[in-house]
Amino acid sequence: MPTLAEAPPPLAPPVPAKPPRKRGRFTPYWLLLPGILWLIVFFALPMVYQASTSVQTGSLEQGYKVTWHFATYWHALAEYWPQFLRSVLYAAAATVLCLLLGYPLAYLIAFRAGRWRNLIMILVIAPFFTSFLIRTLAWKTILADNGPVVHALNTLHVLDVTGWLGWTAGDRVLATPLAVVCGLTYNFLPFMILPLYSSLERIDGRLHEAAGDLYARPWTTFRKVTFPLSMPGVVSGTLLTFIPAAGDYVNAELLGSTDTRMIGNVIQTQFLRVLDYPTAAALSFILMAAILAMVTLYIRRAGTEDLV
Repeated sequence: MPTLAEAPPPLAPPVPAKPPRKRGRFTPYWLLLPGILWLIVFFALPMVYQASTSVQTGSLEQGYKVTWHFATYWHALAEYWPQFLRSVLYAAAATVLCLLLGYPLAYLIAFRAGRWRNLIMILVIAPFFTSFLIRTLAWKTILADNGPVVHALNTLHVLDVTGWLGWTAGDRVLATPLAVVCGLTYNFLPFMILPLYSSLERIDGRLHEAAGDLYARPWTTFRKVTFPLSMPGVVSGTLLTFIPAAGDYVNAELLGSTDTRMIGNVIQTQFLRVLDYPTAAALSFILMAAILAMVTLYIRRAGTEDLV
């Protein structure tokens, strides 16, 4: 009988060929390099320098030396905690006012403006065409003691209520907390409107139609559909308003008084007048840490990370 031939050994699996080396795989990193260098030179290095300044001791005449004097932080916080608290309260009040004023306007632009949308958007960003300082100085004229605004508030007895709350003094608005909050609200209102408009514009209009088909009232549609979907804009707008408002010093300097000084005014004074650089640097880091903690807690409580 013929014998069966032995089966040939199994062939080894073919070795996969190496993919061709892409020449431009490092291109994105080279494109990011200028931005990274910019952040290092103008953000990271100044932060490191200020951190070292906050733990120094000495004077401007004798020079400063790094002695790791962390007690500067405690002394700065113990002495200037009223300004910290005042800054948070003013910034929070301005943020709430910006949200109450900005949300209806952003809603109008997104859903009701029609062919007037571009014009209204130009009016919203028009304050950016002038200097921040000029815009703030204009409020000194608007809130002048003999001006129409103060006269109208007196006629409506609004100043009686704000005076009872401690936001005004007598028949005056200037050099009071109300004037500072008004300046903050006006200067940072566009930072609230633009993210809100961007978030509202992305809402699909068919969702409103579906809510109407389910017999939802307009308020129910807003509460169940529009506002939840606009939360990324709300979070972005409140952050863009609160963070710069808490560190602002121009409005309190021009529209307020010594009783309305914010922590930004204290830092400016320590840096430029008192020349106490360690205290000024320590105050800056305390403010940054406080804002970072509040922002982190706020974002977690808001329940959204899809920021505009």
